[in-house]
Amino acid sequence: MFIDYTKVELKGGNGGKGCVSFRREKYISKGGPDGGNGGCGGNITTVADTNLHTLQDVRYAKVYNAKNGAPGSSGLKSGKNGEDIQIRVPVGTIIKDVESNEIVADLVEPKQSIVICNGGKGGRGNVNFKSSTKQTPRYAQPGLPGEFGHFEFELKILADVGLVGYPNAGKSTLLSVLSKAKPKIADYPFTTLEPHLGIVKSGEYKSFLMADIPGLIEGASEGKGLGHQFLRHIERNRVLLFLIDGTEPEPAAAFNSLKNELKTFNKALMMKPILLVRTKGDIIGDIDQSKWDGIPEYTMEISAVTGKGLRGLVREISIRLDET
Repeated sequence: MFIDYTKVELKGGNGGKGCVSFRREKYISKGGPDGGNGGCGGNITTVADTNLHTLQDVRYAKVYNAKNGAPGSSGLKSGKNGEDIQIRVPVGTIIKDVESNEIVADLVEPKQSIVICNGGKGGRGNVNFKSSTKQTPRYAQPGLPGEFGHFEFELKILADVGLVGYPNAGKSTLLSVLSKAKPKIADYPFTTLEPHLGIVKSGEYKSFLMADIPGLIEGASEGKGLGHQFLRHIERNRVLLFLIDGTEPEPAAAFNSLKNELKTFNKALMMKPILLVRTKGDIIGDIDQSKWDGIPEYTMEISAVTGKGLRGLVREISIRLDET
């Protein structure tokens, strides 16, 4: 199951308390202090893992508590540090503090690691409080509590090109032809219920990552249809490739409707390079070409079935990527 958003509770381990102890040996009835320090509490760390593509495991756990540090003991022995917890997440995961609404981590690089909740520091044993005026301190510090909070984990797909279009515009078919990705393809709305990624070769040593995003409908920016479930993934795409069915009688109106949904969700999306292509060039009949030529972003007609225009499309996308 594809999960790209969840809330979790995280708590670093508490520090272990310091020890109050005095050295006791044969023939030494009143030895000095020898209480050891408490161990530090475990940290909670997130790590970006390229093998993961969903937050399903994080959502399942819900609550993470790192281990507490062990208390110090006599003989100057420090307590054992609490075991850390490592939460592995997909590359592109953003972590936000629910209370402050601040982003505490943005994991965009493979193996990137960030501590979200630090464990508490262990308390100092009484040996640390011995002085020339206080030879027998009977005090040790308690361990400090670990950091605690509620956090939002949100996955935003990192891709070079995002496919944007209404359901059944041909996005999944195009991705499957240009790459080795195998998204579900069928002739009914919302066949694609989760983003799919594919690597498209654009030269002997060049390639780019393309994302098939679930289809838009009017009102998606307000949560209708698949709504925010997919719009967040478009935010990190470098180039937006709009696909409109060649049988659409009013392509300009359809294109403006798609752009308005993106603009309503995030105005910054309109600053990205945009390409518009007419799909299903193998099955459409007479076309009023003037309606398409009047759209500045219109690039070409393609057919993922026959391969028409695909080489030129990949070349055009590569040019736009080189410019960003």
